[in-house]
Amino acid sequence: MNATTRLHELGQSLWLDNITRDLLSSGTLQRYCTELSVTGLTSNPTIFDEAIRNSKAYDPALHQKRKEGKAGEKLFFELALEDLTQAAALFRPVHEATGGVDGWVSLEVSPLLANDAGATVEAAKRLHAQAHCSNLFIKIPGTPAGVDAIEESIFAGVPVNVTLLFSREHYIVAADAYCRGIQRRINAGLDPKIASVASIFVSRWDKAVMDKVPSALRNRLGIAISGQVYKAYRERLASAGWRKLVDAGALSQRLLWASTGTKDPKLPPSYYIEALAAPDTINTIPEKTLHAFSKEGVLRGVMREDGGESEIVLGDFAKAGVDIQALAAQLQLEGAKSFTKSWTDLMAVIASKSEQLHSSPGSARGS
Repeated sequence: MNATTRLHELGQSLWLDNITRDLLSSGTLQRYCTELSVTGLTSNPTIFDEAIRNSKAYDPALHQKRKEGKAGEKLFFELALEDLTQAAALFRPVHEATGGVDGWVSLEVSPLLANDAGATVEAAKRLHAQAHCSNLFIKIPGTPAGVDAIEESIFAGVPVNVTLLFSREHYIVAADAYCRGIQRRINAGLDPKIASVASIFVSRWDKAVMDKVPSALRNRLGIAISGQVYKAYRERLASAGWRKLVDAGALSQRLLWASTGTKDPKLPPSYYIEALAAPDTINTIPEKTLHAFSKEGVLRGVMREDGGESEIVLGDFAKAGVDIQALAAQLQLEGAKSFTKSWTDLMAVIASKSEQLHSSPGSARGS
């Protein structure tokens, strides 16, 4: 039994942090499902930028859509939904077998809308309707404007993957928004079974303080923050308020560990995967990390529901001059800017390739 199977049996879902047309057409994604217990995946603008830039698999579709007069965001979302709905079909059996808990794929709204709650909600509803896909999450950042959009999107019946969460406080705000959206649906006599996940970004913490703390604290901040968040997550699931929503038919908003690839070359690739083993959670794993963990990974235990030594470790970081709240805000702001840059790069590569294929249509037919 490989390490991914053991994690799956522990009760943690493993989602691939990647999607490409080649992964789908080659049967590789199907193999990951069968052999490595992968039960979902996530996407983002950077993933699609790299996929389109580095592969000819998208060239025929780019050429055809350009002939139809499509460009920019409209063209991209059509491409993305073609991939994601195909992937979602692979995961639909597990989605149905788990009553909608697992088997999801995710599509991000334009990061350019991050500070416009109303426009984000409209985009989320439009993309969800366009997909005609029961197991597609729409990714909305947990920024101040995003929090309002999360509540409104949940109330509108759109499943949401909340991204760009870094701290316990970020998680609580996002979870509260989800609960408000569900309660409003209950009050309005609507079905409360609208799924959501809350994505905590882990490794970026350690990258941010890598050269600013004593060596004894190196690569320990992300895991300490995760322990603190996991405790808050467990407390919410056990709370009377949440149990009331569950009794009305609501699904639990699952906790998802994101950014779990290592940034420090001195670390083993599966460092965060091993540390974040916990039931009733999700880990989105980069493809290289998935392979490394399946071959060399070891389950060293399960995360403690009380947070373990997280508070002690965080106290050590505070003594070293790390302001956790300020850094969380900084990381969220930097993350939003990074998403915007990735989006701009993605739009540029689509425009460039579309024009090139339009000028030389033979290259598209021959790919």
